[in-house]
Amino acid sequence: CHTSGMLTPNGKEYAQKIPREELTHLILKLLQAWKEPLSHFNQHIEHHQELPDDSLSKAKQISNMVHELKTGVEKVTEKMQSMGIISNSLNGMASSEGTGLSISNEANMMSDSDFIHCFRRDSNKVQSYLKILKCRIMPENSC
Repeated sequence: CHTSGMLTPNGKEYAQKIPREELTHLILKLLQAWKEPLSHFNQHIEHHQELPDDSLSKAKQISNMVHELKTGVEKVTEKMQSMGIISNSLNGMASSEGTGLSISNEANMMSDSDFIHCFRRDSNKVQSYLKILKCRIMPENSC
């Protein structure tokens, strides 16, 4: 996976120990790391005439959802900063330069099944980190 070099907590108990700011940054880094590979994946599968239109639209829908999620996390981050929950040190860190990853051809050369496996793995991480972050920000949700 092209994000394997990214340091992420191994397990929920370790993720819960990460400060809110770092967890938020990690979520943004993971989402940004998938922007370009998803775009290449969409271009790749568009050239497969044997794929049904349904599969093509699903792939585009996933890319759009990742983009919307990243935008949403950025808005939540801004709100958290304005409320003083986290500092302003995350500004500009959601850009590709801020991820610390150079997207190599590794993500583009993976088989479709490997690509989907890696995407699912990182999607699960993002989902877990968002749940942890939500529980820290709004403990009244009885997490």
